[in-house]
Amino acid sequence: MSEHLFSLTPGQSLSFKGPIPKYPWTPNKHDHITLIGGGTGITPMYQLLRAIFKNPEDKTKVSLVFGNITQEDILLKEELEKFEKEYPQRFRAFYTLDNPPEDWPYGKGFITKELLKEVIPDPKSPNIKIFVCGPPGLYKAISGTKVSPQDQGELAGVLKELGYTKDQVFKF
Repeated sequence: MSEHLFSLTPGQSLSFKGPIPKYPWTPNKHDHITLIGGGTGITPMYQLLRAIFKNPEDKTKVSLVFGNITQEDILLKEELEKFEKEYPQRFRAFYTLDNPPEDWPYGKGFITKELLKEVIPDPKSPNIKIFVCGPPGLYKAISGTKVSPQDQGELAGVLKELGYTKDQVFKF
């Protein structure tokens, strides 16, 4: 999109649509949420994290599973580490890289069924929600694609295999 914007000349117009309402958050809406993101898919996740941790009344626990290609691609890593230090009982981030450096202490490769099974709440846990945002391949593998901003589409992929329900998953 940025290439298109930079190719415009003075006098040309561009139409925008939105804002498109996403998931209406209220404090303590869920006991525990899981954010599964890839690359720039961290954007709505970070907004949600900030809203939760900015509100002292909100006690929601949060797990983040964040996949990227290289270590340099991890957006907002310092901010995420700050949340982990400030809220150690409520926030935990799990990183995985397609091309990790030799000394990388976290996950390697794509976000897998085994990783999710190990680090996120069981689908039978009460009052949980999983949010997914990332490139098309991540949606396809993890949750199934959404049809439109208003239609979440069917639940598929790893989350369905693990036993989560359509009501437990929201695709940004």
